[in-house]
Amino acid sequence: MKIVLLDTLTFGTTDLSAFDKLGEVVVHQTTTKEETLDRIIDADVIVTNKVVIDAKSMQQCKNLKLICVAATGMNNVDLVSAQKQNIKVKNVIAYSTESVIQHTFSMLFYLMGHSRYYDDVVKSGTYSKSAIFTDVSQPFHEVFAKRWGIIGLGSIGQGVAKVADTFGAEVTYYSTSGKNTNQPYHRSKLDTLLKECDIITIHAPLNEETKNLLDYNELSKLKDGAIVLNLGRGGIINEDAVAKIIDEKNIYFGLDVLSQEPMKENHPLLSIQNKDNLYITPHIAWTSVEARDKLIASVIKNIKSLK
Repeated sequence: MKIVLLDTLTFGTTDLSAFDKLGEVVVHQTTTKEETLDRIIDADVIVTNKVVIDAKSMQQCKNLKLICVAATGMNNVDLVSAQKQNIKVKNVIAYSTESVIQHTFSMLFYLMGHSRYYDDVVKSGTYSKSAIFTDVSQPFHEVFAKRWGIIGLGSIGQGVAKVADTFGAEVTYYSTSGKNTNQPYHRSKLDTLLKECDIITIHAPLNEETKNLLDYNELSKLKDGAIVLNLGRGGIINEDAVAKIIDEKNIYFGLDVLSQEPMKENHPLLSIQNKDNLYITPHIAWTSVEARDKLIASVIKNIKSLK
C-alpha cells in the first residue's frame, strides 16, 4: 500500500513514524496545486490537511482507495466525486477540543489583562523607574459576573461554557443552526447577545448561515469594552468591518482564524491605529502537542480500517 502525505509541515515535530508500519510512505512537507496530481497519481492512500483533492485528480488515480483528511472539515475534498468513484474519505473529529478551549482563554486574558502593555512596561525599563510598586494605568476587569455569549454551542462551545461558568460568568448562547435547544444555558437571539454580552466567543463552522454573520452593522451593536474572539472559522466575522470599527469604538477582537490563510500582506487589519485592541494568532488554537498526537493517531486508525 502506497501512502502519500501531502502537507506534513502543518504537523510540526509530531512523530509520523507509525505510518511506516502500514506500507510504502512518501512524505511531502508542502504540496502546491500544480504538484498534487503527479504526487498522488499512483497512491492507494492520501493524507491531506489542507491540500485540495478535486474530481479531476481523483479520476486519474486508479489505485486510490482512501483519502484521509487530517482535520475535521472536509471542504478540500470533492466528496461527491469520491463517492461516485468508491473512494472512501475519512476525517478526524474532537481531537483538538481541549486545545481550542485553552487557547480561547489564553486570547481572552491577553486582551482583558492588557498583557502586551504590561509586559512592555517591565521589559522597557519603565517599571524600574516607577515611584510605586504597581501600575494601574490600564484597568482590567474580572470574568466573574460578566455576561458571556457563545456563538456555536457544539463540543468546543460547551467546553468553553463550562470553564466560563466556573469563573462565575453568566453564559448565554446563540445557535447558528437554530436546532441546538437542549442546553443548560440561556439561549439568546443574536441581536440580544451582541447588545448585552461583555465577552463573545465564536466556535461555529463556516456555512451559509454563518458566513459574514458579524458584519459592520452587527458589530456596531456591541457594547463599549466588549471582547469578541473568533476561534471558529475565518469568514464568520467580516474582517473589513473589524478593521473599520476597531478604530471607531472601544471594542477588543481576538482572531485565530481569517478568511484567507496565510494572512494577506496588505490586510486592512495590519493598518489599524488601535492596535492594543487586536490580538491575532496564526490559526494555532488546534495545534497543542497533545492535539496533534491525537490527530495523527486517528489518521493511522483510519488507514488501518481499510485493511
